[in-house]
Amino acid sequence: MKYSTRLSDAVHILVFIQQSGSSTVSSSDIAVSICTNPSYVRQIMAKLKAAGLLHSSRGQAAPKLGKLPREITLLEIYKAVEKEKPLLHLDTHTNPECGVGVNIQLALADYYKKVQEDAESSMGKITLEDIINTYLERIS
Repeated sequence: MKYSTRLSDAVHILVFIQQSGSSTVSSSDIAVSICTNPSYVRQIMAKLKAAGLLHSSRGQAAPKLGKLPREITLLEIYKAVEKEKPLLHLDTHTNPECGVGVNIQLALADYYKKVQEDAESSMGKITLEDIINTYLERIS
């Protein structure tokens, strides 16, 4: 099973743009940094733009953050790229004739919901500025 990296890629994109120090930053430039293709970067950037976290104009390689880094939370970025997709997923392909297979998913559901709520609460306290500061500490 492949795990989604959209959140980390979205943070990468925002930090890359903020730290670029250049008036031009293309999706190709960012794609090289993420080791992906420019169309994937543009898809993530479109989601960030729709959420008001990024400003860009079609045909111009000059994206800017939509808010100050201290005003952008990890939760906002997560919601922008994942919408309502939960962090943890129940297995819906268990044997319906197995008591454990059916009921374990029901038992896990409430715990998964609590984990989601706790994670979102924590993510709401982490800002892009926090992430940038940690990044800067690591490179110095």
